[in-house]
Order: sequence, then C-alpha cells, then structure tokens
Amino acid sequence: MALSPKELQVLTLVAMGYSDKQIGVELKIAYGTVRNHIDKAVLKLNAQNRTHAAIIYKLMNKDWLEDIYYEKNNNTLDCRRLLSD
Repeated sequence: MALSPKELQVLTLVAMGYSDKQIGVELKIAYGTVRNHIDKAVLKLNAQNRTHAAIIYKLMNKDWLEDIYYEKNNNTLDCRRLLSD
C-alpha cells in the first residue's frame, strides 16, 4: 500500500531527524496528527518503528532523500554544509 502525501512528508522529516513536536510545528499540524501519520506509515511499510519505516522506504526509493539534500544545499550534493548549519 502506498503512503499518502502527508505520510510521506512526515516520514521525510522523521528521516531528517525531526522529533514529533518539531514535525508538528514544521507542518502546522497537531502532535496527535503527526503520531497518526507515523503510525499509518509504519503499518503500511510493515515496519517495527518510525526509524525502520524510514529505512524501508529509503530502500524502496533510492533517490528519496537525495533530492531534498540537493535542494537544501544550494543545488550541490555536498552534504557537509547541512551538518554545519
């Protein structure tokens, strides 16, 4: 079963290291809504937890996070700047 756009958005922020509270603030949604999206993504991906869900999704979609890092890092693939920000 495919993830909804919002589930994917939440899972992307999970993979980037955001806490549930930070995800809620970033997406302007309630903490409970964040938890619902994470729980649904975990179920759909047959994962054990949120981190496992992100790993499974990454294995299924090789370019998933590269596009985000590319855009956030001034259109280069050098991620060192992200780590220093």
